[in-house]
Amino acid sequence: MVKNNKVNFLEGLRTGDEDIIKAIYIAMFPKVRHFVLKNEGTQQDTDEVFQNALYQLSVRLKVSEIEIKSSFEAYLFTVCKNLWRKELNSKKRWVRNEEVIALKSEESNHSEAIIAQERWDLFEEKLELLSPNCKDLLKDYFKKVSYDRIVKKFKYASENVAFQRIFKCKKRLGDLIMKDSNYAKLKS
Repeated sequence: MVKNNKVNFLEGLRTGDEDIIKAIYIAMFPKVRHFVLKNEGTQQDTDEVFQNALYQLSVRLKVSEIEIKSSFEAYLFTVCKNLWRKELNSKKRWVRNEEVIALKSEESNHSEAIIAQERWDLFEEKLELLSPNCKDLLKDYFKKVSYDRIVKKFKYASENVAFQRIFKCKKRLGDLIMKDSNYAKLKS
């Protein structure tokens, strides 16, 4: 069994250690699920928030050290809460502030569209470099196919296995994108 401490969890995320990632899911996913479901979310929202939090942490760990003053569990839960609140706020802004969206200049819209297309092209290029299994899995994930259907389609033993596999594939994709020379100019 994986020892439950900050160093092990951080190192496990940095290296993609399956046992440690599984231990993180077992220890912390239920609390995040409870929070998201209690705050206007669905099971799929919970899955995405948790995946995105783990992904963000793993990417940050590759770039620099993270200093956690509290427990790892509290830190990860705070990251998940912030991601979910940001998602809720963006949904509210999108619905309530349509007039703000209309006020953007045409030039700004074109520039943003060009950058967005370049980012999309980089994303698609790197997605094609993944294994066929990883590529198909991520395509379903990005289409918001339910985890239940993913488990059946890919014949995984459980949703937890599907979560781990998606996490690893997203991590590989992120690594490929960040290593590309165009990444620096497109990230801001």
